[in-house]
Amino acid sequence: MKKRSILSLFIAAFLLIGGILTFQSYKGFAMQRPIQHNGQHDFDFNFGKWRTHIKNLQHPLSGSTTWVKLEGTVTVRKVWDGRASLEEIEADGPGGHFEGTTLFLYNPKSHQWSQTFANSESGSLEVPSIGEFKNGRGEFYSQEVYNGRAVLVRGIWSEIKTDTHRFEQAYSDDGGKTWETNFIANLERYK
Repeated sequence: MKKRSILSLFIAAFLLIGGILTFQSYKGFAMQRPIQHNGQHDFDFNFGKWRTHIKNLQHPLSGSTTWVKLEGTVTVRKVWDGRASLEEIEADGPGGHFEGTTLFLYNPKSHQWSQTFANSESGSLEVPSIGEFKNGRGEFYSQEVYNGRAVLVRGIWSEIKTDTHRFEQAYSDDGGKTWETNFIANLERYK
């Protein structure tokens, strides 16, 4: 009986020590979170004054193929040491004069940016798009109401070089299965 008690104690001690070692290993593994990209400076490329060439789809999600072209200027300034920025857009085209502003805010906890747009015609802020940059490309998403219907909105920042970049926006009314691009802006830095 004593041998069984000693053997039981030995097995219990072995299991306890094994459990502690397993917990320590798990604890160490859990504490080794992947290093997240500090995206605070992802929009630094956008600071400055730009010449913009805009194409705007006249009636999105209607089968329209009529695009309106605008030419203008975009000025972007740094706020909060680059953790935010303010963009001002002025452009002209056949439909008249267009003014807009975009506020970009960096969230250091989520490592994501929000992009909130307003134009002078409506005088109110739109729903912010949230996203981040990976491999030199920024993707931002939101849900908005367009013509009384909820749609997904995707904004993509791409082709980023020292003196040029591109932004395009697309809508999806089928939950993201298909996208229709409705806004394209190609930007060139003023020299």
